[in-house]
Amino acid sequence: MIKSIVVLNNHGQPRLTKFYEYVPEDRQQQVVTDVFSMVSKRSDALCNFVDGASIFGPGVRVIYRHYATLFFVFVVDEAESELGILDLIQVFVETLDRCFENVCELDLIFYMNKIHYVLDEIVVGGLVLETNMADILAALQEAKRSESQASSTSLVSPARSFSLARSYR
Repeated sequence: MIKSIVVLNNHGQPRLTKFYEYVPEDRQQQVVTDVFSMVSKRSDALCNFVDGASIFGPGVRVIYRHYATLFFVFVVDEAESELGILDLIQVFVETLDRCFENVCELDLIFYMNKIHYVLDEIVVGGLVLETNMADILAALQEAKRSESQASSTSLVSPARSFSLARSYR
């Protein structure tokens, strides 16, 4: 099971944090700091799996990928496949890349709702829901279509509202 997902920049500032188990706020901040110090010190030549027992307790692994200025970190229990999680990180990043056409750190800051929506299409409650990028993008397109239909039907054009107001006088 996935315990948490953290996206950090090269300076250790969290850009996305999602915990699938209850963790108090002060502990969450400590986890983010500890995770950053763990992954930022590692050379790119080393593997992307780290034993997380010192931070999270026994049977926990920290799996991460470093893309440009961002670290994508998944904290998982021993039941998860490390290579499967690396693939899941790749799917997540590629999906974001397609949504934002070359995703960057600013996209994570300014479009937080969309980022969470993409993540919720992939992982729900700490369990992997979808790994097919085409299905994830189709769900995003459907949500966008539904949103645009809802907003277009709920808005009345100014000309129409003016003519309605005149007819009641």
